Amino acid sequence: MVHYSCDRCSKSLLSGEDSRYVVRIEVYAAHEPAELGEVADSDHLDELSEYLDEIETGEPGAVPAPAAPQILKFDLCAACRKKFLKDPLSREAVPKLKFSKN
Repeated sequence: MVHYSCDRCSKSLLSGEDSRYVVRIEVYAAHEPAELGEVADSDHLDELSEYLDEIETGEPGAVPAPAAPQILKFDLCAACRKKFLKDPLSREAVPKLKFSKN
């Protein structure tokens, strides 16, 4: 038998007694489409060759490869599901500093 517990409050989620909710979060690099502009009158093969040489040698000018996508999966009880949907980024959990008006 598989045992589930809430990843937020650690409550045991027994099958048939309490609802179990699954939250799946996928984090990946956003790729913006390149802007269309005027076509320059230059030979792009030389630029491409230089770029490939930089990648092969690992020089600092080389562009790093984007990070691999990450998929996170959490089991939640009904109460924690409500709290998660109310504030998914936990913005309310961060204390807000109040400064005096000096």
